[in-house]
Amino acid sequence: MTTVRLDPTTGATLERLARRRGQSRSEVIRDALGRLVAEEEREDTTSALERLRPFVGIVDSGGRQLSRESSRQFRELLEERNRPRRRCIP
Repeated sequence: MTTVRLDPTTGATLERLARRRGQSRSEVIRDALGRLVAEEEREDTTSALERLRPFVGIVDSGGRQLSRESSRQFRELLEERNRPRRRCIP
């Protein structure tokens, strides 16, 4: 058994919903919790691309064509990191 304290507005909303659905308040809460768990489980199996799909391709770079230069810039960054560093010996 679990006790939940609700603010007056939420309590009244729960009461109205339970009456409208012909359920007890506990049944409404159990149903809501079950739906929340099912939603979370669906999100866990959704790929990152599917979750981000609404945002993919909506950025405007102002014509700078950033993706055309990214491979060159990345290669230069790696070359710079791997370049042996000279040490100054005093």
